[in-house]
Amino acid sequence: MRKRNIQKILRFNRAEAQELQKKAKAACLSEAALIRLLVKGYEPKAKPDERFYDVMRELSAIGNNINQLSAKANSLGFIDAPMLQSEAKKWNKFQLEIEKRYLRPDKSELKWQ
Repeated sequence: MRKRNIQKILRFNRAEAQELQKKAKAACLSEAALIRLLVKGYEPKAKPDERFYDVMRELSAIGNNINQLSAKANSLGFIDAPMLQSEAKKWNKFQLEIEKRYLRPDKSELKWQ
């Protein structure tokens, strides 16, 4: 059985339909998904450009290298492994904050909700 089994029919004029389509495309969502987010009180963000994803891949690779160095240093016992692990955790937290700021939808401040 479908999770969403209640159908709603909406009517738009041409300009409204184009605006909905444009906004859904900018957020990389279907029109239905965009409407569901808005109804739940979230404002989706436009998809960042490719440079953002290049930077995120670099951040991920650096964080992975820090974790690998930390594991190796801990096993060999020649570096302050707890400090290195602490820095790796900070790096991961920073990466998650960047994702939250640029990718995840925000709770809307609209008063009617």
